[in-house]
Amino acid sequence: MPRMNRNVSVIGLGTWQLGADWGDVHEKDALAVLDSAVDSGVTFFDTADVYGDGRSEQLIGRFLKERPDADVFVATKMGRREDQVPENYSATNFRLWNDRSRRNLGVDTLDLVQLHCPPSSVYSTDAVFDALDELVAEQRIAAYGVSVETCAEALTAIARPGTASVQIILNPFRLKPLEEVLPAAAEAGVAVIARVPLASGLLTGKYTRETVFADDDHRTYNRHGEAFDQGETFSGVDFATGIEAAAEFAELTAPDSTPARTALRWITQQPGVTTVIPGARSPEQARTNAAAATDSPLTGETLVAVRDLYDRRIRAQVHHRW
Repeated sequence: MPRMNRNVSVIGLGTWQLGADWGDVHEKDALAVLDSAVDSGVTFFDTADVYGDGRSEQLIGRFLKERPDADVFVATKMGRREDQVPENYSATNFRLWNDRSRRNLGVDTLDLVQLHCPPSSVYSTDAVFDALDELVAEQRIAAYGVSVETCAEALTAIARPGTASVQIILNPFRLKPLEEVLPAAAEAGVAVIARVPLASGLLTGKYTRETVFADDDHRTYNRHGEAFDQGETFSGVDFATGIEAAAEFAELTAPDSTPARTALRWITQQPGVTTVIPGARSPEQARTNAAAATDSPLTGETLVAVRDLYDRRIRAQVHHRW
């Protein structure tokens, strides 16, 4: 991460699922996932104060206390626990949110704090970034970044001199960031954190049209953006279309790999990507995801096929929206 002078693993771990919105994950199982990820070479955890209303942060804090040997960079986020209006993104609230996350994680200084997909106008508000600069000066945080929904928001944030990272949805079903965001971030020395890398599981190839998710799983209650931005669920792709496209994507997988590892490897091959943060609900998933970092690069033929699949099946649904 150039603006933070810190190297992290190209495969990280997203921990939304350890807090909520993906069905229940028991504490013992969650800690086992964190253990397995670190033992597999992962050095980057991504969390947020809103995941399980702090549960994800607290679990990571417990893990860090129990594993002082783990050299893990923890990125958290703030803002989504409040009503999503620009005026809530204030210096006063930042300090309150920051205090809570530091308590949850058991640290004095947070490695990275990201604005958590705030209203678009927040990215253009000088006072917001002045307040973030103050948190750095006070050593409450080591660096700050943003998590965005759209490419336009990412480009606005990248232009800010203090922005250390941009987190954005990037996967074989969401190619638009390749056009401008990744080149702009690379030129500015801004880290790119790729989230939703498996399109909420679609790219694992495990689901069918008949698959039913739990009632408390966002893949049930947010398919059409009922609770938050639709792009966060299945990358904004209609489920039926996604199932068909995922089956086609699976055919691009090498015999010694899996569709999920192929998707992760595709992301890591994109110039400018710093780390990708797949979630994991089991130690085996964490190990398998981490292994994608050492898989053979995808061939030029496969890369062309991914682009063709996107253009034929996905582009019309998502490219103009995010």
